Amino acid sequence: MVEHGNGPLAGVRVVEMAGLGPAPFAAMVLADMGADVVTVGRPGPTLQGPPSMNRGKRSLVLDVRTPEGRQTLLELAAKADIFIEAYRPGVVERLGIGPEDCWALNPRLVYGRMTGWGQQGPRAQEAGHDIGYVGLTGALHAIGPRNGPPVPPLALVGDLGGGGMFLVTGVLAALHEAKTSGLGQVVDAAIVDGAATLMTPFYGMMELGAWVDERESNMLDGGQPWYRVYRTADDRWLAVGAIEPQFWSELLVKLEIPESETSREDPSTWPELGERLATVIGSRTRDEWEKVFAGSDACAAPVRSMSEAPHDPHLAARETFVEVGGCLQPAPAPRFSRTPSPVPQPASAPGSDTDDVLRDWGLGTPA
Repeated sequence: MVEHGNGPLAGVRVVEMAGLGPAPFAAMVLADMGADVVTVGRPGPTLQGPPSMNRGKRSLVLDVRTPEGRQTLLELAAKADIFIEAYRPGVVERLGIGPEDCWALNPRLVYGRMTGWGQQGPRAQEAGHDIGYVGLTGALHAIGPRNGPPVPPLALVGDLGGGGMFLVTGVLAALHEAKTSGLGQVVDAAIVDGAATLMTPFYGMMELGAWVDERESNMLDGGQPWYRVYRTADDRWLAVGAIEPQFWSELLVKLEIPESETSREDPSTWPELGERLATVIGSRTRDEWEKVFAGSDACAAPVRSMSEAPHDPHLAARETFVEVGGCLQPAPAPRFSRTPSPVPQPASAPGSDTDDVLRDWGLGTPA
């Protein structure tokens, strides 16, 4: 049984049409903040994402293709503050659960729509995935080695960052506005839009002549030797981010490299400088370097694997990872001083909360 009543979104009701990727992630973030999130799945076996994406939610199963299931869903929407769907444009309208259908019962409802390409445009009806969405925006082109192919940035830039987090921002902004206007609205969260927005600083730097449109040639893409990942003696990695001059000076002290023998102003010297840093850093293990840089402002940190990260001393002290249902996973973020987020609860089995949800939301028995 999912517990509610804690967190800054306590009392907010969310209906999420079950799916994969950015929409479940967005709904998870809302649940992490205390919202009562009800995931509506379809009868029968369906493709499920990682259980962590459904933590803190309740699960209800309805066949919205039937008049009874559709009516029950509309009754849920009538009680909700936020509705989230991730179908291709036009699908929910054909099912009779589109924005206008829901607003007829609940004019204040915020209707969040999560897609890759958006509701309009030449590609709106095409299938797609994260790698294609970020490919259009310039983000994918900018990540990776200069002489190699672009490197897919997991799904962080597209699905989760450009999609899920922008959907969270949008529905919460619309929910705030609805308190004044009394009216909901559609939030069109397209991954291509969000991923492009995440690239705003880099487009800005390119306009100023401070960024070139070539991988591994700039300040934040590994093009400068003081912002790069270096291999250590034990075939692990050290992340160096000594951008500011004072941090660079401290890095050189820790590496025992005389600053007089380096030049940050002359790009022609950077390849040789990078090779020198690589040689020095490659002479010790990652853990040895971690001890050298401990407590310093050299901006050097070990690169942890996913299996190592939960056990990092700093992350462990902050409880950045928590155990949910016997599995370690990232804790809710950000943190709130007065209304802390509830402790994440394991994902419910599909449909296991149907009766409880309908009772709690005052809707009687399931369709």
